[in-house]
Amino acid sequence: MGSSKEFIPVPLPVTYDFSSNEILKTVIEANKALAELKGVALTIPNQNILLNTLVLQEAKDSSEIENIVTTHDELYRALADAKNISKEAKEVKQYREAVYVGFESLKKQKILTVNLILQIQSILLKNEAGIRKLPGTVLKNDKTGEVVLVPPQNYQTILRLLKNLEQYINDDTMQDLDPTIKMGIIHYQFESIHPFYDGNGRTGRIINILYLILKELLDLPILYLSRYIIRNKSNYYRLLQEVRTKNNWNDWTLFMLKGLRETAMDTIQIIHEMRKMMKETKNIIREKERGIYSKDLLEILFYHPYTKIKFLESHLKIHRQTASTYLKKLERLGLLTGVKLGREMYYINNRLYNLFRSKT
Repeated sequence: MGSSKEFIPVPLPVTYDFSSNEILKTVIEANKALAELKGVALTIPNQNILLNTLVLQEAKDSSEIENIVTTHDELYRALADAKNISKEAKEVKQYREAVYVGFESLKKQKILTVNLILQIQSILLKNEAGIRKLPGTVLKNDKTGEVVLVPPQNYQTILRLLKNLEQYINDDTMQDLDPTIKMGIIHYQFESIHPFYDGNGRTGRIINILYLILKELLDLPILYLSRYIIRNKSNYYRLLQEVRTKNNWNDWTLFMLKGLRETAMDTIQIIHEMRKMMKETKNIIREKERGIYSKDLLEILFYHPYTKIKFLESHLKIHRQTASTYLKKLERLGLLTGVKLGREMYYINNRLYNLFRSKT
């Protein structure tokens, strides 16, 4: 049940015993899956391929939780060509940009600050509204209209809680817990502070990925947690609320740990399938059209489910006519399908496209 009373989360650290057998067992499973994912990611020769395709999926699914549903088709076209892009596809593109900015910042600074969180939210929403200064924000159930949460209303309270959260994220002496447990605590705390007028959910999900990178459980922001949250959306919101109303850290923590494990295993499978596709595609080109094969060409075909003449021209430093010939040869081999959209020809890597479509 919701409440119309303001809810101010208790500053961190959490006073709860997370050492039940079930939690500890699930922590081991989550860490094992993350370690395997970290290793498997290294087997794709160009890391940017993984980064682009998987971040795109995370962006799409994270935005879907906020009901910014965009089809794969439109999204990939939008990214291949920024013209004629819908509001939904634009928001997904901004999510990807926000992840990249956070990732690059962490690589340089090794610290996840309130300022970086503000920057991420500003990129997501393309505005400078920043932390809520005006009272009146409430969270309601979409279906019933019932008030689920009245987050902190006072600007100074929000600021104080964010500074406390920043310290908790970066200072491990505050609480000696496995980072996989802490990720769930951080996510709960951020969503309960609800510091922004809009974009709290998406920002919170980006913080999850960045925290795992900060703690060196991942090297790249390729963990795909939004899909798990979509699949279990009602449980996600119910358990968040049960921490607030019943101090039910046990079930919330298990939910997030299982999400980490399940998501890591899903992502490992995607990477294996991509690697297999790349190898098969390479063999076909080398066997049937040896003259056009290069490692760079192969990577362009997998960097994005769509490609076009312009991409080959700029990446391979070849003339337009040569690029067009390459793409037509690849189409004849059945590796690409040409589609005319407006005045532009797009060439779809069907197998890669279908791999991501089948995962929704």
